[in-house]
This record gives sequence, structure tokens and C-alpha cells, in this order.
Amino acid sequence: MNGYKYINNELFCEEIPIKELVRVFGTPLYVYSYGVIQHNYYEYTRALANIDHLVCYSVKANSNLSLLKLMSNLGAGFDIVTGEELQRVLKIGATPGKIVYSGVGKSREEIELALKAASFIHRSDVL
Repeated sequence: MNGYKYINNELFCEEIPIKELVRVFGTPLYVYSYGVIQHNYYEYTRALANIDHLVCYSVKANSNLSLLKLMSNLGAGFDIVTGEELQRVLKIGATPGKIVYSGVGKSREEIELALKAASFIHRSDVL
């Protein structure tokens, strides 16, 4: 699936002219296709349908709150490595039981934040 196309030499994203987005928001501008993201997420989940799984989005790849909210709404979990990333996914309402916090070198504050978030997990939510 491709959410981007040219119509009469003008680039569009999901029927919206990019030049109109540039006029409204300026540059640099990052434009994401909801349809492409949704399609790709569902392709992953369909490919894994026969096994117990959780598709997790790496917040390190892109920590845009709107994108994170979209991923959460689709059912994704999150892979995080910092306290700041944890705060971002909690801010958008991510389910704490769907957050994978990994990596080394955590500060005391990051560990305390993670434990506080984990305290909201009910035993039935743990994967």
C-alpha cells in the first residue's frame, strides 16, 4: 500500500496536497500516512495471528505523540529505553502492561518512574 501519489505532477498524501500542508505548517514538515501505518500494523498482526504476540513500536524510531497515540489506538505496545520515552507513552495513554522497558544504565529516577507505571498493571494484564 502506498498512501502517497502524484496527481497532475502534484504530490498528495491520502488525498491531501502536500503543498497545502507546507503552506499551513511550513517546512521542514514530516507527513505520515495513517492508512499506510494502519495497513502495515495489520499486516504484522495478521502474519503473527497463529502465535501469542504483541507488536511493539520502538519509540526511539519516532517519538511523535500523534504517531504514538495512533499506534496505541491500533493495539500496539511500545519498546522504550529511557524515562523520557516512558513519560511520552504514558502521556498518550498507553497500557503499562504493553510497555517493554529495556536497556542498561537506568537512573534511579527512571527505575522509580517505571515501577510507578508498573503498579497500575493488574495481574491479568501481564503478558
